[in-house]
Amino acid sequence: MTPDDRPLPSCETELKIPFHDIDMMQVAWHGHYVRYLEIARCELLDAIDYNYPQMQDSGFAWPVIDLRLRYAAPALFAQRIAIEARLTEWENRLKIDYTIRDAQTRKRLTRAWSVQVAVGLNDHEMRLESPPVLVERLLAWQEAQP
Repeated sequence: MTPDDRPLPSCETELKIPFHDIDMMQVAWHGHYVRYLEIARCELLDAIDYNYPQMQDSGFAWPVIDLRLRYAAPALFAQRIAIEARLTEWENRLKIDYTIRDAQTRKRLTRAWSVQVAVGLNDHEMRLESPPVLVERLLAWQEAQP
């Protein structure tokens, strides 16, 4: 049994751009966006009860092998941003799409996506399909949805 055509998990988390993330123009440095994505990714993985500790307990690491960001507008000091993370692929890899928006106006600031693959902790081999534990977690999440 595999996840069906019901929606896949998504989540949104908010944060306020801290002073230590900005440059002299009060714009969040582009490298910090990866951290913002990671915060949202962990929220998403928590929602399916398969975050990094559970991945490790199941015998897999899930390294990021590809990451893309497209900046449309800057995030500024003290601005509240909303980071949406959506699982879009799960069969052979985890692909997560992200949208970063101004939390108040909902103006899009950034789009991004990341790709992770399962790697066995014992043999260090990349899996060509996602392990059954991920499928089980996604099915359980779908079953719990109204």
